[in-house]
Amino acid sequence: MKKILILSGAIIVALIGGFILYSKFFSGSSFSSVNIQLGAVDEKAVAGLCRDKSGHVRLVCLADELKKTVSGDLLANLQRDYSVSDAQKWSNFPPVGYRNRIGPTLDKFNPAQLAIIKAILKEAAGTAANEGYDEIDQLLNADDYLSGIDKGAGFGSGSFHLAFLGTPANSGMWQFYFGGHHLAVSLTYKDGKIIGATPSFRGVEPFGTFTQNGRENQPLNQERDAFAAMLNALDENEKNKAKLSQTFTDIIVGPRKDNNFPASPNGIRVGDLSREKQELIIKGIEKYVIDTPDADSKVLMEKYQSELADTYIAYSGTTDMNTANDYVRIDGPSVWIEFSMQPSPTLKDGSVHPHSVWRDKKTDYGGNSSK
Repeated sequence: MKKILILSGAIIVALIGGFILYSKFFSGSSFSSVNIQLGAVDEKAVAGLCRDKSGHVRLVCLADELKKTVSGDLLANLQRDYSVSDAQKWSNFPPVGYRNRIGPTLDKFNPAQLAIIKAILKEAAGTAANEGYDEIDQLLNADDYLSGIDKGAGFGSGSFHLAFLGTPANSGMWQFYFGGHHLAVSLTYKDGKIIGATPSFRGVEPFGTFTQNGRENQPLNQERDAFAAMLNALDENEKNKAKLSQTFTDIIVGPRKDNNFPASPNGIRVGDLSREKQELIIKGIEKYVIDTPDADSKVLMEKYQSELADTYIAYSGTTDMNTANDYVRIDGPSVWIEFSMQPSPTLKDGSVHPHSVWRDKKTDYGGNSSK
């Protein structure tokens, strides 16, 4: 009996110890909630860097300037060999839910380095108001907002990752990656030309308009509004054709679900709609493509517009895109966009928030399947 009690005691101690380790691991105690306020980072120190260059050439120049300022483990983590397996390591989860992102987090860089990173993001993401870099800044502000509610999940602008897969150069192939909770930016280049601008993920909690880091933020309002306008322009017969029978609680071609596209398109064919309704669909696509470098977004839109007639739109839930399980997709020969409304898990106040993804069936990860 004594031996049994001793054994039972050892088991209890082991279980308690395991529980403590488990609690520490999942409590988020290893995560910081640093607010770097990227939008407020002073850019004067880098105003002269690469100023005589533009587009991809300037992006490469800025990447080189950043790498000159870092060394050791930080440089090794920032500059990595190219591989699709690393390119696929993105997620919409906060750090407590996904720990495999590549590259150092923003809180590892000093203010001068953050100024260069800010310039890189502006060059990589486009300059339209409420889109591109401005949208990224607002999404980082949303995470700083959440960090004031939950310190354990790793929310905060300092928790976003930056990496170069392959050496940035005007010859050869490389990918720029930036991402974290509710955000993934993936731009793949070959010989100075963009060969892939996806996967591209956007989501935000809180949704709507909120104040954080000294500004008013509404990063995805315009995407929701564009989709609601697109769907509400359909007549009743068209809405019936476009409506899906399933209920969707999230996007279906999200992180770690590459190529999870339906075998055949569902919904209503865009070529069967009036020109005015087609223009609203184009506006919905533009809300995602415009999050790429300005010159590249024009080329991408030309491709998607050339395929517009054989593109389909479909939805589930309501057409206003403001209720849990409201869902819409644009499914073309190349383009794939999903937008899904779901309950807000952090605020827990009955509000909803969106997840959305832009994919390209032909050029995700630059069209690379294994490398």
